Order: sequence, then structure tokens, then C-alpha cells
Amino acid sequence: MAAIKVADEVWVAAAALHRRYPDREDFTVAEIVGQAEAENATGAKSLRPGVQIHAYLHCVANRKPNPARLRMLTETSKGRRRLYRPGDPCHPDRGSGKHIPDRGEVPPAYGELIDWYRSDYAGEKAQPDVDPILSLLGLGKEIWADEDADAYVSRLRAGWD
Repeated sequence: MAAIKVADEVWVAAAALHRRYPDREDFTVAEIVGQAEAENATGAKSLRPGVQIHAYLHCVANRKPNPARLRMLTETSKGRRRLYRPGDPCHPDRGSGKHIPDRGEVPPAYGELIDWYRSDYAGEKAQPDVDPILSLLGLGKEIWADEDADAYVSRLRAGWD
């Protein structure tokens, strides 16, 4: 079985709950911990002790980091938890924290859960594999459409006396 970080295990449990119960807005920490135990993503005989504290504190975006800056869950007004969505309230010190497991750091069976999160839950658009620098090619060409390059340079140099 692939090694999985405790935070990723909590995310998997919360995501599985959201997917299974799409009408529910949030879940108790106990429900998330119970789902983590049921998922048994580690393949261990028992749940790791850090799962509960991660679901309660370490993974919660709108709580002060202690010490992790993870943003995998959001605490709702009822004191429950739901998966973090980009744009959710976030403690300032967690702004750049991880909010979704890296596909290579979870067992392959959970890749589809990550896809579900991105497309259905968080509504993230699929990002094409385009070089960001090359995507700038032709940007602003309409600005220069009516002016010859040599004439432009001559005009700029006219005031260089």
C-alpha cells in the first residue's frame, strides 16, 4: 500500500463523505474520522492517532495554523467541517497551504476522487498543458496593427535631442 500523509487521509475521508452525501453541507469531526477509518487508505490495522487532530485543527483553513498551513477543510458556522474550496475564508497564515492531495501521494484508487473534487465540487476548470510564456504570443498585437515598426521607432527617437 502506498504511504499517505495524515492530512491527505483526512481529505480523502472528507471528500468520500461529500461524494456519498451530496446534499450535506458539512460533517462532524467524528464522521470524518470514522470515514477515514472505514477507507483504511493506509492499509494499517488501526487508524493513526493524528487523523483526529488533523480533522479538528491542522487541516482547517479558517483556523490559526498550529503548526501546519494546510487548507483541506473549512470550519462551518455549526463547528463542522467541509472540504475547502478556493475562495473560502482562510486564515492569513494559511494562504499558500496545500488544499488538495498531490495525485502521486495518495493510492491510485483516489485519483478519481481528486478528479471529482476538481470538476464537480470545487468547479476548477481543467488546465491545458500550455507554457504560460508561450501563451503570451501575439498579446497586444492590435495595438500595433496600424503602425509600421520603423515609423514607430523613428517617432520615439524624434524627441531624443
